[in-house]
Amino acid sequence: MIETKEIKIDGVLQSAQKQSIDKSAPTFVSVTEQIEWIDPIDFFQAGKTIEENRIYWSSADQKTQFVGIGEAKLFHDHDASYQDLKEKWKQTMKNSWIVNPYDQYKTGPIAFGGFPFDAKEKVEELWEGFNGNQFRVPTFLLTIDKNKSFLTTTVYVEQGSKIDQLAADLITRKNQLLHGHKPACQKNQIVLKHEVDPAEWKKLVTKATTAINLQQVDKIVLARELQIEFDEVCDTGQVLDRLQKTQKNSFIFAWEKDHVCFIGATPERLVKVDNQQLFSTCLAGTAPRGKTKEEDNYFGEQLLQDQKNRNEHQFVVDMIKEAVRSFAKYVKIPEEPVLYPLKNLQHLFTPVEAELDEGYTLLDVVEKLHPTPALCGFPRESSLAFIREFEQLERGWYGAPIGWFDQHFDGEFAVAIRSALVSGDKASLFAGCGVVQDSDPEIEYQETNIKFTPMLQALGG
Repeated sequence: MIETKEIKIDGVLQSAQKQSIDKSAPTFVSVTEQIEWIDPIDFFQAGKTIEENRIYWSSADQKTQFVGIGEAKLFHDHDASYQDLKEKWKQTMKNSWIVNPYDQYKTGPIAFGGFPFDAKEKVEELWEGFNGNQFRVPTFLLTIDKNKSFLTTTVYVEQGSKIDQLAADLITRKNQLLHGHKPACQKNQIVLKHEVDPAEWKKLVTKATTAINLQQVDKIVLARELQIEFDEVCDTGQVLDRLQKTQKNSFIFAWEKDHVCFIGATPERLVKVDNQQLFSTCLAGTAPRGKTKEEDNYFGEQLLQDQKNRNEHQFVVDMIKEAVRSFAKYVKIPEEPVLYPLKNLQHLFTPVEAELDEGYTLLDVVEKLHPTPALCGFPRESSLAFIREFEQLERGWYGAPIGWFDQHFDGEFAVAIRSALVSGDKASLFAGCGVVQDSDPEIEYQETNIKFTPMLQALGG
């Protein structure tokens, strides 16, 4: 039994209201308490019962998991401005009332969300509702960190708020999430698969290699879409459960808005900042896993020796090294990559460590790094211009930064690959590959098929 001092939510809200009156501005209230352990997928499923938007995040080592239910605050910028988001968050924290005896854990007010791959892309039907950057502070946030469980409740209090009614509503919904009925995960069944113009996509690979051979660009990352349909509405809780069990060494995420959910399991960290310590990842170059240990080792060794994949990886290393050195010191990057194994794939991997210079935040780093050559190409502007002109896929948040940050701007962002956009009984899966001078369209096509596999299996395929 966990023995904790009970925090009276109504007393906190009353104190916050006094601050609102004194400052003539709403107060952002956040209260964290330790709770008995609860399964995060069960908590995610419980969010269905109060019919509010949900969030899920798991670190690659699965030691930290978040589940968010509801929306206390949404930061939404159609122009996808990193700096506006940073300033709005600072202002929100200035007008806050935070009660958190457990700030040594990943608790308290935390914003979750993502940026678009290309801020200039016009969002149409596929990504409707996901335009610009969007970051949500959940009303109820379950944190599982260091084998302990915490619940953070967040709400806005205004000068005229009815505190008794507000407190009663929060307590009712909290009890429903923690102690009420939790819908069981339903098995998803795929009944239809449709590749979007694979022949045209292969022609695009040829067009890209032509541009590269004309020395207009060194590398271009091209993505494509696989559409699927289910026999009934897809249960994203079931998808998360499968991803947790099968995709080790991956960041697992879900960001739901109005019954549309962007969900995935990505191996690629963009950046993590913890007390000004910076950690990033260079991940590019791909090979399948073998069916036996001997075959697996063979594929891995071939990947390490393959010049095409090594060149592709080096583009990423060089870009991230240059970017990190512009805002950090004591930058540490190994000379040679190692293998990063996943269930279906293995990649070339180079870790990056540094100390962030004073005055810079996690959001500054994300802005500087995105998009990396692993998801866009190199040089950045030339490859991005090619993608804008010729790629037919609406990328939306695919291949873009998705993650979280706390009140101190500590947090973590991953690159949203190995992902799908789920809406009702339909889903679009996304996969891409890096095209360089000697790329073969058929080989690149087969690589994207392999990259579809993790999400396809998790969705029921």
